[in-house]
Amino acid sequence: MTTSNRHLRQGWWTLFIFLTLGLGLETLHGFKIGWYLDADVEIRRLMFTLSHAHGTLLALVNIGVGLTIRCVEGFDLEKNVSGALIWGSLVLPIGFLLGGLFIHDGDPGLAVFLVPVGGFMLLYGVGCAAKELSKQLKP
Repeated sequence: MTTSNRHLRQGWWTLFIFLTLGLGLETLHGFKIGWYLDADVEIRRLMFTLSHAHGTLLALVNIGVGLTIRCVEGFDLEKNVSGALIWGSLVLPIGFLLGGLFIHDGDPGLAVFLVPVGGFMLLYGVGCAAKELSKQLKP
């Protein structure tokens, strides 16, 4: 499978999953489910919202990467850069999601430590992609 196809497949499936999560959150809100709306679980609502927003945005980033690879002649990503983008775009929102599932005394669960791990993976991947793209798009 080509790098472009991998990012496009990842992006579209991740977009589907995190849009579905958003619909689920709206349903919890609409039915006034206390597990999601009570004041003592405000951190859960915040973590779930962050998961939905980041997951959706990062899905679009992967779609953009896949299309960029197809549209810019000579541009491709090394396997580790592609992997960092794909895994980072999963690890970061899953960290928010799991951090909100298991809250402790108003604080997110330990899984929230996945967020900076995913963030650093994304930072590495985006930086390397920007550097490589700059080589291809010389003025």
